[in-house]
Amino acid sequence: MVVHFVGAGPGAADLLTVRATRLLAAADTVLFPGSYLDPEVLAHVSPDATLVDTQHLDLDQIIERLLAAHHKGKEVVRLASGDLSLYSALAEQTRRLDAAGVAWDVTPGVPAYAAAAALVGRELTVPLLAQSVVLTRTQARSTAMPEGESLAAFAATGATLVLHLAITRTRELMLELEAEYGADCPAVVIHRVSQPDEQVLRGTIATIADLVEAAGLKMAAVILVGRALDPRPGGESFLYAAGRDRSSVAAQAPSQPRV
Repeated sequence: MVVHFVGAGPGAADLLTVRATRLLAAADTVLFPGSYLDPEVLAHVSPDATLVDTQHLDLDQIIERLLAAHHKGKEVVRLASGDLSLYSALAEQTRRLDAAGVAWDVTPGVPAYAAAAALVGRELTVPLLAQSVVLTRTQARSTAMPEGESLAAFAATGATLVLHLAITRTRELMLELEAEYGADCPAVVIHRVSQPDEQVLRGTIATIADLVEAAGLKMAAVILVGRALDPRPGGESFLYAAGRDRSSVAAQAPSQPRV
């Protein structure tokens, strides 16, 4: 038996992968983060399955429930919001499962930042404006950031910034970013993206904190900052340029069946 870690996506029941829905349907026990998911996500779970809301459990209690279900021969799914490659506590959970000799695997999910970019209709890498995206968080009541991963260091690159777990510090963070990006740089906040109560706040580094505070946002929000959010002055990709020599590309492409 394998413990399945499954990315639930940003919260919407129809933004799970096909693999995720199949695993949920087959599961006997499902551990899920109740504070971050639309309850409709659990409609994919069998009515006979045991549901465990982890929002009030600590890490040891979560592992205890995973192991208990596993040792009973149950199919176990551990749901995580978004994608497990970001801020999912996958590392510490799997370390404990490894120590217990329990096999596990991972099914990716739609990350919240990707759903947020889709909602506002923006590519985060626009030619001549930004060709890199920094996914980061800030430290408040959380684990210390590694040395060298300061927001100022990331801001100096001019990349599009995606700030997680930072909504309660929006004002001080925007003050820190203004020196590198400028007060007029676009900033967007998306709260509970893809869920029925989602909110989108569009502004600039100078104005977004006022909008966040007026909306009373305290959690479950992603902050996007960067010139790529207003792509009007941007360039165009060389990949699709009319003057690009495509002969070598065509020679390497696999032949297509004729219809």
